[in-house]
Amino acid sequence: MNRRAQAIVLTLLGGAILKASLTDVYLRYVKEGLRPFLIVAGVMLLAAAVMTLYYDLRTGTAGDGDPGHAHHEPRVGWLLILPALGLVLITPPALGAYAAGQSGTALAAVPADSEFAPLPPGDPVPLSLMDYASRAVFDDGHTLAGRRVRLIGFVTAGPDGQPMLARMVLACCAADGRPIKVGLTGDVRVDAPADTWVQVVGTYHDRVVKDPVNKADVPYLAVTSWQKTTAPRQTYE
Repeated sequence: MNRRAQAIVLTLLGGAILKASLTDVYLRYVKEGLRPFLIVAGVMLLAAAVMTLYYDLRTGTAGDGDPGHAHHEPRVGWLLILPALGLVLITPPALGAYAAGQSGTALAAVPADSEFAPLPPGDPVPLSLMDYASRAVFDDGHTLAGRRVRLIGFVTAGPDGQPMLARMVLACCAADGRPIKVGLTGDVRVDAPADTWVQVVGTYHDRVVKDPVNKADVPYLAVTSWQKTTAPRQTYE
């Protein structure tokens, strides 16, 4: 791979990273707060490509002026084009029901001695799945008593085959994504296929089961109403 080829690969990589980070595609891979770092990385790769090409043109060589050394240049560098093409041509779906079924709930990572402030005013109160699950398990539902809450997540199958609500939680990127799960109970049954995004309104229920994957607690919500909804811009919590 000569210098001009290296410049092409760097341009493709930098352009692909910038394209992803300047749209919402990057949210499929990393947390929202990492966007500035991706933009800087993309700009630096493009700058490196420009400098590589400039140096090549300035010295008047294309990297193949010395036939005796051309065969020693590694070709494996061309494989870097594959992730760049993947970013440009393919937009993978966010982690969903399948990933949630393979991993234990992330609730096990929440400190058991956390203090929970009273819920804000509103009816129903919008909560993240992590907030609801933490209050239900570690606070025994005290701050949830007598309040209706609204949760948004995707449908996934529970260990008993009944639908549960889930949302993936990232520490950094999709590679470390783990689900937060909330069981659904009550007279109203959420009847939607897996990976369907739904908005669920309900009240605290004291039922808790063990996640079969990591034996962590999975709380339940008594559903009073639900409806399908579009996936949020940031699908991960």
